[in-house]
Amino acid sequence: MDIVMELANSKVMWLVASLVIGLVIFQSIKFIQLASRASEDVGMSKKEVRSAVKTGAIAAIGPSIAIAIVAISLIAFIGNPLTMIRIGVIGSAPIESLGASLAAEASGARLGGEGYDKAVFTAIVWVLCLGGMGWLLFTVVFTKSLGKIQDKVTQKGNGQKLMGIFATAAMIAAFGNLLSAEILKGLAPIIVIIAAAGTMIISMKLSDKYNLAWLREWALGFSIIISLCFGYFVI
Repeated sequence: MDIVMELANSKVMWLVASLVIGLVIFQSIKFIQLASRASEDVGMSKKEVRSAVKTGAIAAIGPSIAIAIVAISLIAFIGNPLTMIRIGVIGSAPIESLGASLAAEASGARLGGEGYDKAVFTAIVWVLCLGGMGWLLFTVVFTKSLGKIQDKVTQKGNGQKLMGIFATAAMIAAFGNLLSAEILKGLAPIIVIIAAAGTMIISMKLSDKYNLAWLREWALGFSIIISLCFGYFVI
C-alpha cells in the first residue's frame, strides 16, 4: 500500500493534476467574464450581476463540503492528485468512488486492501479518466438532443415518472452490486449498510418534506460519516 501511495502522490501526478485544475479554474473565470458581458444584453445591472455571483458562490459551499467529505475517503486509497483531478473535473464523488471500487475488483484486488498494487492503481486511473471522458464527449455530442428527447418522453402519460424510475434503478443496481459482496462478510457490514441507507433515506425524506435543498446535497456526506461512526465506535 505504501508503494502505491508513493506513486499516487508522486511529482508527476501532482504536475498533471495542477495542469488539469488550472484549466478548470481558467474555464470558470472565463465563463464568469462571458456571463458578465452577456448580462448587459438581457438588461441586468452590475449590482444584479454581483448579487448573482455571490449567491452562486454561497450556494456552492454546501455541495462542495459534502463532496469534500467523500473526497477525504478517496484520498486514503488513490492519493491527493488523482482525487483532485476527478472531483475537480467531474465533481461526482459517488461515481468516482464506485469507479475506483469496480476497477480494483476487476483487477482482482480490493480497493486499499489485499492485492492492491501499482498495476491496480494504474487500472483505476484508466477507468476513472476514460469514464470521465465518456461523460464529456457525450455532453459535447448529445447536449442539444437531450432536451428534445426528454420533452418527447415526458409528454407521454407517465413519462416524467419513468425517467425518474430508470435513473434510480440504474444507481440502485450499481451500488447494489458492491453492497451484495459486503453483506456476505458478516453482521458488521450489514449493520453499517443499514446505518448508511437509513441515514440517506431519512435525509432525503426530510429534505423533500421541509424543502431543504442543502440537506439533499449533504445527504451522502452525512451517510458516510454516520456509517463510519457505526463501524468504528459501535461495531
